[in-house]
Amino acid sequence: MFKKLMEKFNKRIGIDLGTANTLVYVREKGIVINEPSVIAINLRTEQILAVGHEAKMMLGKTPPYITVTRPLTNGIISDFEVTEKMIKYFINKITEGHFLNPRPTVVIGVPLEITEVERRAVEDAVMGAGGRRALIVEEPMAAAIGAKLPVEEAVASMVVDIGGGTTEIAVISLSGIVTAKSIKIAGDEFNKNIMLYAKERFNLLIGETHAEELKIKIGSAKELDEPLEYAVRGRDLLTGLPRENIISDSNVREAIQRSVWAIIDNIKSVLEITPPELIADIHERGIVLTGGGALLKGLDKAIAEVTDIPVRIADDPLTCVVRGTAILIERLDLLNNVALPSSFDK
Repeated sequence: MFKKLMEKFNKRIGIDLGTANTLVYVREKGIVINEPSVIAINLRTEQILAVGHEAKMMLGKTPPYITVTRPLTNGIISDFEVTEKMIKYFINKITEGHFLNPRPTVVIGVPLEITEVERRAVEDAVMGAGGRRALIVEEPMAAAIGAKLPVEEAVASMVVDIGGGTTEIAVISLSGIVTAKSIKIAGDEFNKNIMLYAKERFNLLIGETHAEELKIKIGSAKELDEPLEYAVRGRDLLTGLPRENIISDSNVREAIQRSVWAIIDNIKSVLEITPPELIADIHERGIVLTGGGALLKGLDKAIAEVTDIPVRIADDPLTCVVRGTAILIERLDLLNNVALPSSFDK
């Protein structure tokens, strides 16, 4: 009876702490938070003004005493204090109004090739934000579990997780990552490519928000069946005045082409170092794309053409990592196998 009562109060949550978005899963409630990883702070009072969607709306529109920042760069904490405040805000949002407000056990996804110092920063941020314990899982593993791939079996599962700051490419078998690569080319890099292209080709200065809109609305990795156009507003670099420009899907495709090919080349390089027994499995079972970047039109077809391997997009690719942490919350045996060693244990 006492064990069941303690289990009820032992709150467990899963967090996908992404460069672009933070998603939070709460046991028995599902995904309760899906917000941009953006926070607005009043520098005069150190008070949090907004987090998530509301803070993102303030980007580029604030007076000097208000700072709007993304505290994560390439999936890594670049501003520890702000990240801790953001995680604390989300944890408080989940636990407010609960009797005793129990400190939650947190399963959190991190990029591949994370250093011990960076891993300690994630753990410290979670603990400082009110977590009881932080269990860290590599994002490709969490994404594969969230995509319902058979990671525990002696067969290869290849996942390409294209997030905001990083693209993680991994071949998984028997609850472990066999070969993998992490590159700092992903959704944010696509946005920068589009901003630079608009500047050089059209003499038009556009913000990151507009670049992201172009990417989502008309961005593609391959030529589309029907051409698309989108009107974007920015500042004319010659006159300094506002101007609207019509940009086509072929323009956006040209802008991001180099970054798309860099991702495909790195997928090929991971395949080249994968053991032949696992390559045979991948050729039969295919490659699974997860993360927001998986939604880029035609990317799956572009990868399939170059690798000659079937490629599919996971169901709801944006939530694969956090859904993976949700499964791990219930599967403690699997969590023990895939979680990284805690720096507090050393």
